Amino acid sequence: MQLNISGHHLDITPALREHSTEKLSKIRHHFDHVINVNMILEVQKDVQKAEATIHVSGADLFAKAQSSDMYASIDQLVNKLDSQIIKHKEKLHSHRG
Repeated sequence: MQLNISGHHLDITPALREHSTEKLSKIRHHFDHVINVNMILEVQKDVQKAEATIHVSGADLFAKAQSSDMYASIDQLVNKLDSQIIKHKEKLHSHRG
């Protein structure tokens, strides 16, 4: 899995990169065929935004989240992506059956 993390008005610290990588590894437990992840972390005044696009075999999944804390935004984002991955995986299996 290739992971690209970029920041808008924000320096990506090693702690942020490690937290993002650790949380995104949760997605790989559900679906092994994740090809590419592009994550953008952004700060606008007092709002911390995180958005990501995941390219998996058969689809591109997108989610965004925002809160007052960047770590909370990343957690919310990963939870949204995780549910999308599970839904995509169920779709794949139901079409084959």
